[in-house]
Amino acid sequence: MSQWNKLVDEIMKLNKNVRFEELAKVLIRMGYTQGQPKGGSSHYIFRKKGTPPISLPKATPMKRAYIELVRAAINNNENEV
Repeated sequence: MSQWNKLVDEIMKLNKNVRFEELAKVLIRMGYTQGQPKGGSSHYIFRKKGTPPISLPKATPMKRAYIELVRAAINNNENEV
């Protein structure tokens, strides 16, 4: 199993040890663009045309709710993973 498949598998299992950088990597590979925070915000916004934006904090550990957002994006875009 490749590193990419292992990463996607960890997200699908909702592993709480998944880091922000790994979630961002998956979203960017699926065609999302990453917006930098302004004014002291700790959340990064990932946008893709035709899908709702995903807001992720750059924090550790990553909360389950945020991992679930990325998992839902993977499920909705399975042909791009």
